[in-house]
Amino acid sequence: MIYTLQRAIDGLYLACIWVAGLSIVAMSLIIPVGVFARYVLGYGAQWPEPIAILLMVVFTFIGAAAGYRAGAHIAVGMVTDRLPPPLQKVFSIVVDLLMIIASLFMIVWGFKLSMETMSQSLAAIPSIPVGLTYAPLPLGGLCTLVFVLEKLFLGAQHGRAVVRFDHQVDDAAAEA
Repeated sequence: MIYTLQRAIDGLYLACIWVAGLSIVAMSLIIPVGVFARYVLGYGAQWPEPIAILLMVVFTFIGAAAGYRAGAHIAVGMVTDRLPPPLQKVFSIVVDLLMIIASLFMIVWGFKLSMETMSQSLAAIPSIPVGLTYAPLPLGGLCTLVFVLEKLFLGAQHGRAVVRFDHQVDDAAAEA
């Protein structure tokens, strides 16, 4: 049962990594298109900037969730790593509880913000509702909440091999 749960959360983690990665790649392609259109073609396209901003929001909130699970969030361990071992465990739980509060805040208020602005549209791209641009906030909060609860109940997962190349690194380290 726990293995199945971990594999499902691994899938969520990989989805977060892919969504965040594709967002930054797409953003890196869209911005030069806007610059090229404006300065070479003399046509200032209106869509590149709002789409790049939307992709940055996706990258930020979804990528932050993946970063938390990967143990790459520097603020999480900055204080707790300097404490004596007995206090580290206590403060680690306190940090996780604070992360749960922050995640719930993002979910609840992000959802409300997204729903309340769904009837408005972006000026540059009228077919995209403003609420859609806020959707990464509650989604990122939900992913972070799942990863925090996983850490609380199953322990930190950043040392586990999640994808195939992680296993190859582990095998190479074992052979050395």
